[in-house]
Amino acid sequence: MANPIAQEWLKAARDDLKVIEAIIDKEELTHMVAFHAQQSIEKSFKALLEQKNLHVPKTHSLQTLAKLNKLPIDPLLIDLDSLYIDSRYPGSFGLLPESKPTSKQAKDFFEFALSIFEETKTKVGS
Repeated sequence: MANPIAQEWLKAARDDLKVIEAIIDKEELTHMVAFHAQQSIEKSFKALLEQKNLHVPKTHSLQTLAKLNKLPIDPLLIDLDSLYIDSRYPGSFGLLPESKPTSKQAKDFFEFALSIFEETKTKVGS
């Protein structure tokens, strides 16, 4: 049976994906696509923890949340972790080592977040 709090985490994750869908084609907002992809994955991972009745820590680290869920650390998780803080504040605005995410990278982040959301939705049973 689906845990109601896990369901709320999933709803919040889906909302981040909806934001991405609205801005995905805007070159100037690739850093925000990365931010919302990170947020969607974070919330999906927290939904999995909640579904398993495990402690949901107050962390934004995708790597930490993946480890708690016994999931592999995909290189895109590392990239999104590095972009998370910078995408929220003026200055670097979510820069990868080489620059702001490209449109292709933004689309890759979106597809990755969407796949994690869909897998989580199946596991949580919504």
